[in-house]
Amino acid sequence: MDAKVRQKTLRMLSNGVYVLTSRSEDQYGAATVTWVSQASFKPPLIMAAVRTESKVFKCLAESRSAVLHIVGERQKAIAWRFFFPTHAVCGTINGEAFMEGRTAAPVFPNLPAHIECELEQIVDTRGDHAVVILRVVEAECQEDVRPLTMAEMPWKYWG
Repeated sequence: MDAKVRQKTLRMLSNGVYVLTSRSEDQYGAATVTWVSQASFKPPLIMAAVRTESKVFKCLAESRSAVLHIVGERQKAIAWRFFFPTHAVCGTINGEAFMEGRTAAPVFPNLPAHIECELEQIVDTRGDHAVVILRVVEAECQEDVRPLTMAEMPWKYWG
């Protein structure tokens, strides 16, 4: 397989930009994720690829809960904050204020919508990311916005 062709082709896949958060006791994890999709209507499931070395993955695996936040097209700066290690201090994570959600995972009220989830299954891909299957237990949409996609970002995260 030609590596350049593979890279170019994989970069043509459409991906949204989301922020995934989780909490395990007094540890917090948050990361920008882009490989996300709905997986089932009944029960309502979503799936996401999450870097196994990340703090959010460790918190999710321990607590078995997470919140997936939809990022609006004008919120690139917020998405960028979560490409860096998680730093929780004084009611903020990476400078973004949060509150506790139904599952005790952090919810960012400045993002337009979020989905609270409980972990259904972790699929070990034997790669640098695992696929997490999440059962939707709560959803909130505060603002109807156009979601941010990777096509609008200068980053090249896949391929």
